[in-house]
Amino acid sequence: MTDLTCLVPAYNEGPRIGGVLRQVLAHAGVTETIVIDDGSTDDTALVAQSCGARVLASGGNCGKTAALALGLAQVKTSHVLLLDADLTGLTDAALSALIAPVMSGRAAASISLRGNAPRTWRLLGVDYISGERVVPMDLLAGQDAQLTRLPRFGFEVFLNRLLIARKAPVAIVPWPDVASPSKASKRGLLAGIRADVLMIRDILRTISLSEIIGQIRALRRMARLADARADASPAAKPGQVTGSL
Repeated sequence: MTDLTCLVPAYNEGPRIGGVLRQVLAHAGVTETIVIDDGSTDDTALVAQSCGARVLASGGNCGKTAALALGLAQVKTSHVLLLDADLTGLTDAALSALIAPVMSGRAAASISLRGNAPRTWRLLGVDYISGERVVPMDLLAGQDAQLTRLPRFGFEVFLNRLLIARKAPVAIVPWPDVASPSKASKRGLLAGIRADVLMIRDILRTISLSEIIGQIRALRRMARLADARADASPAAKPGQVTGSL
């Protein structure tokens, strides 16, 4: 059986996190929802608690990787659902679409492709740094030391590396109606630009530009494996979202 814990790292997402949590907490496929409050100075933790989520405090603004490492240490289920805290347009159906390929065994993991993902990623059919994923916990077994050495925003590309090494099918799940607001819209133009630059810096501190290109190609190949499994499965339902490239 596949059971899921949802991890939601959050920093100053009080105005947005409630909408995400209401959908996750109502979803029948999620066993537990944990919010990791990464040193927020607003009411993020209070909103999360009022929604009914379990809240962990990172002890300061340590970055997304450290927040997720703290949450992963608490996961007891076979799989983990990773979600960003600022999503808009998230629905029960969108969550089910992301979870279904893994639950059915057609894919080892799944990755969202949001409607407002950069145009390049939408044209390529994969957002290699998407924060919305379903992955097996055994993929991260024994990775504690490596996680502590990653920069603040190196988690997704590190996770890609682990998935690619496993050579397992990965479903890319279109989320046309789900969006993530830009950092500039949340923090102001200059602060948003600075945050984007720092995120890119962290990604390039984790992997090289050539490996980024390699990851995109590999994820596309792995998505085709998931599609092939879906096409071959007699249980596949017409119109079911499994990821397509």
